[in-house]
Amino acid sequence: MVLRQLQDLLAGIYDLPLAYDVYDFLFTDRESLPAGARDARSDEQLLVMQDGEEAALGLFLDPALLRRLNVCNPTRALNAENLADYWTALEGVSHFLYLAWNAAHDRAVSLLELELQAEIDKYVASVWLLCSQDPARYPSELHRLLFTHARIDAVLAGDRRQLYQEANQYAARFCRRLEQGLRSRRLPAHQETLRELRQFYRLTRERKVSHIQRHG
Repeated sequence: MVLRQLQDLLAGIYDLPLAYDVYDFLFTDRESLPAGARDARSDEQLLVMQDGEEAALGLFLDPALLRRLNVCNPTRALNAENLADYWTALEGVSHFLYLAWNAAHDRAVSLLELELQAEIDKYVASVWLLCSQDPARYPSELHRLLFTHARIDAVLAGDRRQLYQEANQYAARFCRRLEQGLRSRRLPAHQETLRELRQFYRLTRERKVSHIQRHG
């Protein structure tokens, strides 16, 4: 199942325990969503419902998107045909994992932090897949596609457009600096990059931003 493969990919990169299965939290019927989320045009929505001290988590992905990914599985061959769907699904899995990990550590998560990590995850996981599928080639065009050519949907973003732009810009700086380590064929460089990714994942929002401003 493609979502579990994406969950395993991110969990491996960041050395995360797999306490939950994303499929146990998946919604594919838009009509089953809360009324306030039902009319959204997005193919991916993360749902967090608070009831006192208890929180319920759900991930909605459009069933047509999932069908396309199951036919053209990006973990076997990531290409122009499935890239957009892959990024949509990966963003949902990234949100799910990041919220679950922080909840397990009793940490609150801001929207900026969530979106920043998802943008980084899309870049790093895509590099991981493409390099494993074609070890002789580094996908140097990926940074431009994700951070320069990508456009924020003003209707979907609403009053959060500036926040999404900020997350995109911070992620672009962080991922540009990672390129040298990801591109290197030397094992120490890869290990150092992996170590930084795992440490960064566990930082608070303030420390993430500070890290990028200091090193990016």
